[in-house]
Amino acid sequence: MTPTIPPPPRAWSVTSLGPRAVRSPLGLSTVPDDEVPDYTEDGVRISFEIEHRLSEAEEDRTPSFEKAGPREKIFFEPERTRAGIVTCGGLCPGINNVVRSIVLQLVHKYGVREVLGFRYGYEGLDPDRMVQPDVLTPDAVRHIHHRGGTILGSSRGKRDAGAMVDVLEKHGVDILFAIGGDGTMRGAHAIHEEISRRGKSIAVVGVPKTIDNDVPYVDRSFGFETAVEMARMAIDAAHTEALSLRNGIGLVKLMGRDAGFIAASASLASHDVNVCLVPEVSFQLEGERGLLRYLERRLEARAHAVIVVAEGCGKQRGVDIGPWLKEHIESHFVEAGVSITLKYIDPSYMVRSGPANASDAVFCDALARHAVHAAMAGKTDIVIGRWHRAFTHVPLPLLMSAGSKEIDPDKQLWLSVIEATGQPHFGTVHARAKRKSAEPPPRKSGRD
Repeated sequence: MTPTIPPPPRAWSVTSLGPRAVRSPLGLSTVPDDEVPDYTEDGVRISFEIEHRLSEAEEDRTPSFEKAGPREKIFFEPERTRAGIVTCGGLCPGINNVVRSIVLQLVHKYGVREVLGFRYGYEGLDPDRMVQPDVLTPDAVRHIHHRGGTILGSSRGKRDAGAMVDVLEKHGVDILFAIGGDGTMRGAHAIHEEISRRGKSIAVVGVPKTIDNDVPYVDRSFGFETAVEMARMAIDAAHTEALSLRNGIGLVKLMGRDAGFIAASASLASHDVNVCLVPEVSFQLEGERGLLRYLERRLEARAHAVIVVAEGCGKQRGVDIGPWLKEHIESHFVEAGVSITLKYIDPSYMVRSGPANASDAVFCDALARHAVHAAMAGKTDIVIGRWHRAFTHVPLPLLMSAGSKEIDPDKQLWLSVIEATGQPHFGTVHARAKRKSAEPPPRKSGRD
């Protein structure tokens, strides 16, 4: 049970055995101007309370998010309110969960008159396409959370905001819920601006969807944990294949257009990965400290290897990184006169098209309910986020002002990957050039 009254400060102090005189062998950063140095100082503390109430004077100069949740007074009269839902972009586990929970919350908890589902993303708001919306009743969505994909269909591409608002007005929509990624949120903001220009009272609330978990100002996006779970299954298969033959190599390409969160997290979940490659950390293929030379040493020491690579690693080279790596690895060992067997696995569509797992299902339901609370209260031009495990209202202009969230090579996630895999830096030193240059040998214990 969480204590309601914190004990006195003395009770929070930690006892140590005495002065520390032995230097750590980890070789982490000691750069003094780091925002968060790699070594943790005793003076760094985690606040017991993660939220506080701002005064009016503080509100404009203290960075903070408005907390999401039900409001005592709401803007819309439920019995006179019609809502619309649109799902856009690529597939992701949990879309149907979000749709279902929005409908059930609107109808059963708020008593909203009607919920419309616009088909095939923003295409369903394009009058030239003449796609009629579906009426989403609780019976219509009762079992959809057991299915992957989206019952509303999806699409990509920019549409005219004025035409889309015309369609919303034509159908008498008071609230639009937009479920999608960065392009969807830019479209939602454009719709909001057109609504504001017309002086209409239509709320636009987004639920951010990206399997890559790269939404800025949001600590977790739905579908990510399901994706990691599915990706680990692919890695396990690659590991089994690699172990079955002498000099077996399992190569797995995972989704991650701009960020390597799936690759890094699945590698940590597996603990059978020997090399993890992500877009945020460049690597060299050739040379004494390159990937190919490291694989030679790995096969000499352990006779198998598992490599995980995020799709975004091919962006700078302008290639499909999975087949490209496969070709170069196989060619290298042919030239070296070493017989290998390489199994290449690309589970991308399996990862993104399945239903949500239990953790994501719970998360999707919470996102949906907070989206409904926000919309019924008249909040608009926002997405529902989460920060420090608390649900928040993130203004769309703030979200769009930042780039995609990326792995910081100097922070805990990537340091954990390096520790788990035992891999070196493959001939490169990342942005702040802080790591020791000595390359560790392939481990003979602690890693399969």
